[in-house]
Amino acid sequence: MKSSAQTHSFLTAVTAIFVASLASLASEGGPASGANWPMFRGNPALTGIASGALAEKLSLLWSFKTGGPVKSSAAVVDGRVFIGSGDGNVYALDLASGKKVWTAKTGGPVDSSPLVLDGKVFFGSTDNSLYAVEAASGKPVWKYETGDKILGAPNWFVQPLTRPSDTLSPSDGEREGVRGALKTNVVVGSYDFKLHCVDAATGKTNWVYETGNYINGSPAVFEGKTAFGGCDAILHVIALDKGEKVKEIEAGAYIAGSVAVADNRAYFGHYENEFLCIDLNKGERAWTFKDREFPYFSSPAVTKDQVVFGGRDKRLHCVKRDSGQDVWAFATSACTA
Repeated sequence: MKSSAQTHSFLTAVTAIFVASLASLASEGGPASGANWPMFRGNPALTGIASGALAEKLSLLWSFKTGGPVKSSAAVVDGRVFIGSGDGNVYALDLASGKKVWTAKTGGPVDSSPLVLDGKVFFGSTDNSLYAVEAASGKPVWKYETGDKILGAPNWFVQPLTRPSDTLSPSDGEREGVRGALKTNVVVGSYDFKLHCVDAATGKTNWVYETGNYINGSPAVFEGKTAFGGCDAILHVIALDKGEKVKEIEAGAYIAGSVAVADNRAYFGHYENEFLCIDLNKGERAWTFKDREFPYFSSPAVTKDQVVFGGRDKRLHCVKRDSGQDVWAFATSACTA
C-alpha cells in the first residue's frame, strides 16, 4: 500500500464550495455547529458530524482551480478555507468569494487535510514533513521532518504541565507535582511506520511511537489516548502523555482510513471487506459488518444511533451503531472510498 492512489478516491483539481451550513468544533467528540470546520472529520475524535441543516437546494457558489488534484477535505475557519493540493501547495481562500489569500509551498504533493488551531495551520506533505504556518499570512512557523511521506491529517490534544512544588510527598519525601500551564501538541502518522507527537508551538519532538508498517490515516484523540490503524493490520491505542502502548488489537487486514471513536468504541473499515466496531475497554470486536466482497477505505461518520461509511462497492452504507445491522445502502456511480 505504498501509493495513496490504491487507497483513496481522488477529487479533481477544482475545489467547489456549495451554499450550505458548515460547522465548528464544539467538543472533543461532539458535533460541530456554526461557521467553522477546523480539521479533518470536524473534531479530534474524528466522528465527522456537523449540526445544522443543509439547504434543500444546493448551488455552486464558486470554484478555485489548483495545479494538481485535491485529495482530501478542506478546513474552514473564520471566513477562510484551507486546502492542500497535489501541486505541493496549501491555499488559504476567502470563503465568500473563493479568492486566494495566500499560498504556502512544500516540497511535494499535500494529500492530507489541514488542521487550523490557535492561529496556525498544520499540515503534512509527501516531502516527509509536517508544517506549521500562520493562519493569517501563511508565513512559516516551523517544519518537522519525519522519515517518510505523510498522507493522513494531523490531530491535536492539550496536555497539563506539571512543575515541582515546595511541598514534600509524605510517601517518598520527593517534591510533589503541581499542575501548571497547558501545552498544545500535534500528532500525525507517517509512512516511516511511526506516530509523531510534537509541540504545537515549537515543532519540537515530544515522543515517537513505532508500529510495524505505514500509517495512512489520521489518529483519533479521546480521553487522553489516541487510536489509529495502518498497514500492519493493527488498531493501536496509545497514551498521549508519554506515547506508551495501551492496547494492540488485531484487525485482520490493512486499515487504510481513519478511525472514529465514540463512547470507547472505535469504528473503521479494512482491506479484507469488513467494517468493524471495536470495544476499546475489552479490546475485542463488538460487531462486524460484511456485505459484498469489497474493501472499506473511507473514514466513517458516527451519530448517536448510526454509522455511515463508504465502500469500494460503489455504495454508501448506514448501519445501526449498537449492532452493525444494515439500515440502508445508497448506490453511487463510483467508489465512495
